[in-house]
Amino acid sequence: MINRRKFIYNTGMGVALFNILPGRLLGADAVIPSQKINVAGIGIGRRGGTDVSEVAALGHNIVALCDVDEKSAAKTFGAFPDAKRFTDYRAMFDKMGKEVDAVVIGTPDHNHAIVAMEAMRRGKHVFCEKPLAHTVHEIRELMAAAEKYKVVTQLGNQGHSSDSIRRVCEWIWSGALGQVHTIHAGTGAFKNVYCQIPNLPKLSEKEEVPKGLDYDKWLGPTEFRRYSHLWIPWNWRGWMPFGGGALGDWICHVVDPSFWALDLGAPTTVLAEPTDYDVVKHGLTYPSAGKFTFEFAAKNGRGPVKLVWFDGKNLIPKPKEFTTEDKVPGTGAIIFGDKGMIVHGSHGGANCQLLPDELMEQHSGKNAPAEKIPRVKGHPWDWADAIRNGRKAGSHFGYGGPLSQVGILGLIALRFPGQVLKWDDVSMRFTNNDAANAFVNPPYRKGWTL
Repeated sequence: MINRRKFIYNTGMGVALFNILPGRLLGADAVIPSQKINVAGIGIGRRGGTDVSEVAALGHNIVALCDVDEKSAAKTFGAFPDAKRFTDYRAMFDKMGKEVDAVVIGTPDHNHAIVAMEAMRRGKHVFCEKPLAHTVHEIRELMAAAEKYKVVTQLGNQGHSSDSIRRVCEWIWSGALGQVHTIHAGTGAFKNVYCQIPNLPKLSEKEEVPKGLDYDKWLGPTEFRRYSHLWIPWNWRGWMPFGGGALGDWICHVVDPSFWALDLGAPTTVLAEPTDYDVVKHGLTYPSAGKFTFEFAAKNGRGPVKLVWFDGKNLIPKPKEFTTEDKVPGTGAIIFGDKGMIVHGSHGGANCQLLPDELMEQHSGKNAPAEKIPRVKGHPWDWADAIRNGRKAGSHFGYGGPLSQVGILGLIALRFPGQVLKWDDVSMRFTNNDAANAFVNPPYRKGWTL
């Protein structure tokens, strides 16, 4: 019998381990000189810097680094002193176009699309942090460009290359859960980052742009706003013009197993039910508690699926089937089928387990389903190996784009709280709310184009 009390449901542990493991422990191979890829990093503070370091740990060359914020980028600049430095990615491509094979993009969300598009136009392979872009239109354009320019792409939802996400898929495909009908997913992480309501009054304060920050380039295609320390370098995630809040930041990690296993695709309806109804109307920051309901139509032999996302103070509810020992993940998901449940954490179904215990015993060990998905040696490894071998990476833009789009549709619905929005994925529009369609492809600031 499995002791559930020894089973880790705290996703923070899984996330931390994934981010600190060195490349050699993630399965890096020795790369011979002729197979080394020349990589440029664009947006190299924090997560972007980690991505660059993980690619370097595989043995590839970091030949150029680009960031508009010298302070944020200082650590990564120092780690790669031989890499040429830039503050404008376009100037970097102009000067080093022939020397760069691929790019790693770790800018804030609102700049993902313009940087990735420029890289692909120039024939560069792209690893872009999640979510893929900031709007539905941007996602569709990036998906089309990846096919047009025949480059290898990878979304930065690192858990997609884990063994655990493959285990979740294989459990579902083998029928361990029977028919899956509902998914409860969410995160309670970084509440004071994603909800900036207490800081709204401070936006009226005038501040000088810090030395070493090219603020105009940081803003990129978004509407001009006076500089504030409230969004640079970290808290931009909680401001609507720049980041996607908890939903945008985590859905590509948490819902990835369900999206893959069930081939969810695009939802037919989206409903947002935030706690702070009066606050989200200003279009600046996210509510202190969110609930989003996505309905997916029946597809390929499975029935319809309802995905309910909880974030902030609104935590994933404890199922009535849980015992006193069962713990609801703080960041993760519960996948409900007519035979039982899968409970897992973030980043590719970390710490996944079947419930009840009897179900786990029936489908693990010698009774585990056959491995139908090839295992890989880490997310950056998968991307680099795909480049070297001329194949698609696991979370290529054709997969990562639609996954990112689910979250973006939820964020559009957030602006129309309590309304069920009907989404037509082919025509790329909401059929019952013209006002919502304005957010599918909002205009860029003058001087910026995709």
